[in-house]
Amino acid sequence: MRPRNLAEFVGQAHLVGENGPLRRSVERGYLGSILLWGPPGTGKTSLARLLADAVGAEFMSLSAVMSGVAEIRSTVAAARERLTLVGGRSVLFIDEIHRFNKSQQDGLLPHVEDGTVILIGATTENPYFELNGALLSRLRIWRLEPLSDDDVGTVVRRAIEDPERGLAGDLGPAGGVRLPDDAFAHLVGLAGGDARQALNVLEGATALAESAGERDGDGRVEPTLADIEAAAQQKVLAYDRAGDGHYDTASAFIKSLRGNDPDGALYWLATMVAAGEDPRFIVRRLIISASEDVGNADPRALQVAVAAAQALDHVGLPEAQYALAQATTYIATAPKSNRSGAAYWAAVADLEANGALAVPLHLRSAGHPALKHHGYGVGYRYPPDFEDSDIAQLYLPEALVGRDYYRPNDQGYEATIGARMKARAAARQAAREAGRQRRESSPGPAVDSMQAGSSIQRSREANRRKLAETERRDAGGAEQAAPAHGTIPPPTP
Repeated sequence: MRPRNLAEFVGQAHLVGENGPLRRSVERGYLGSILLWGPPGTGKTSLARLLADAVGAEFMSLSAVMSGVAEIRSTVAAARERLTLVGGRSVLFIDEIHRFNKSQQDGLLPHVEDGTVILIGATTENPYFELNGALLSRLRIWRLEPLSDDDVGTVVRRAIEDPERGLAGDLGPAGGVRLPDDAFAHLVGLAGGDARQALNVLEGATALAESAGERDGDGRVEPTLADIEAAAQQKVLAYDRAGDGHYDTASAFIKSLRGNDPDGALYWLATMVAAGEDPRFIVRRLIISASEDVGNADPRALQVAVAAAQALDHVGLPEAQYALAQATTYIATAPKSNRSGAAYWAAVADLEANGALAVPLHLRSAGHPALKHHGYGVGYRYPPDFEDSDIAQLYLPEALVGRDYYRPNDQGYEATIGARMKARAAARQAAREAGRQRRESSPGPAVDSMQAGSSIQRSREANRRKLAETERRDAGGAEQAAPAHGTIPPPTP
């Protein structure tokens, strides 16, 4: 049932409709090297054949799964001979072109560049990830979309009614085929935009109905809804863990979480789990969303997501689905704030624009007393010694004074953070206007914690050395007291 011309081609009107760019191009006799990118069963191979026919070119086909450099060279040699002897053009169609490695892809470049072949590649994978840049630069990429239900319905009806190539003639059962409305609708729905799948299920259901003697009053084989379900077994999930299905479904999951839609998020979660997605990938997305989309609006979201990851490690699937669902619904319904991430990337932008600026002297570490003479650590004020454990001082490089990266919104707990920041800023301003420092009324004991900590660490290391020396002495004494190997100790009196 492959279409024999562009008029019979179903779907992809944006490419080969009456005003489609590919159709207008071949009608003028021009066809350049292109890449057809789309899901299975959308007509990539059929379209390549039709385009080659439309410009009068020889159609040569290779499969990247089965072919290598030798097959490419042989095919290109035949195309060069045809071009030299009769001036004929050749279309080299490579199915699943993303399966070629880098050297195989590079091997195509000179032949595409010099016009020996018109290359038409077909792929179900994202070419921007799978093909190297040199080859991509020589190809025009056209995206094929899944067929609509109406398109699939057209393909199915043609297969049932066509007396030459379909089920209405010698290729079908005696008397032809009739598909009831409920079976037809179910067949179209389960195809998921894949015409090949629809035709395969139709063929299988017709064989089942014919073997069971299921015919209507006119003697036509009549597959039932049960026959369609039996032939299809189940709805095949349009999902490939390494392909676009993976990225598109993950994108839908993340955007449902961000969009406060727990129902959508649960559906895409179920889709990924049922399709065999690595659950560690799912839980990583939950953790990222908890920080990126929820952030400080509800800090517990990150705790829930991390707990789901730990639960996955402890119990695994299928039981961990409960933890994944719990984290999904919590994040989807939590208040949202992206202000932490936005603040971080604003800081990154300043870093990229200005480079790594010098650390202010009072913030530097004076690890050696002599560094104090150079200003290291001099003038630093310890915030816990002041009222509300806060004191205004410079923390940014001088060139960035006044930068305001983090701006909490009014969602959830972040509203509390924002109020706290405003109160702290107001207290600093009041202290500046009053010409005083903010100091606690009853400061704690005056102790240099760094010095005390260093003293404790030195004592700890000294005691550990003494203990190790004692253990070595004890071990040496025990060896001297032990009898030599092979001697018999004297009898005990």
